[in-house]
Amino acid sequence: MKMISPSLLSADFGQLQRDIEMLNASECDWLHVDVMDGMFVPNISFGQPVVKHIKKHARKPLDVHLMIMDPGRYVADFQAAGADILTVHYEACTHLDRVLHSIKDHGMQCGVVLNPHTPVALLEDTVALCDVVLLMSVNPGFGGQQFIDNTYNKVRQLKQICNRRNASCLIEVDGGVNLRNAPLLYEAGADVLVAGNAVFGSSDPMRTIHEMKQ
Repeated sequence: MKMISPSLLSADFGQLQRDIEMLNASECDWLHVDVMDGMFVPNISFGQPVVKHIKKHARKPLDVHLMIMDPGRYVADFQAAGADILTVHYEACTHLDRVLHSIKDHGMQCGVVLNPHTPVALLEDTVALCDVVLLMSVNPGFGGQQFIDNTYNKVRQLKQICNRRNASCLIEVDGGVNLRNAPLLYEAGADVLVAGNAVFGSSDPMRTIHEMKQ
């Protein structure tokens, strides 16, 4: 499966509706929404009010990535704001299983995110519960960082765990994704690619999305 989830963190916030409508018309599959609290990661982005605004205009599922401390406290809030897929960091959850079940109980698809230094083996007992596993291919917090090459190995390892556990979750990769490494990530076993600068920094974002999917 080849899916694209462009990151709105790289959109023009002054023209957010325009950029969302462009994505609606494109071949992308989801809209990736990065929520940062300035504590779990060294940056602050936006919260539920902006997600709710995005939902008003989006005609594709909102792929909401919580880069925040204690994300379990906010599951109901992001469901109310319009999240369709809600992913939380392994590193931020003391009781990961409880949070994932809460996301499902609120009618959303659930997912776990791993930072670059976190081994995929830690998901051996959790992966069957997930709809998505998101592997960070940069250190989270800022766009425009250089892709970490070890991500290819992590994708392959995660694919093996999914097969061994008979898990049907999608493997998503976020950070430094571009036209050069996209085919290599798909070949390694990734299903969904998050692209920010590669899409919104392109002179023809819709064509870039099309080329990534090919």
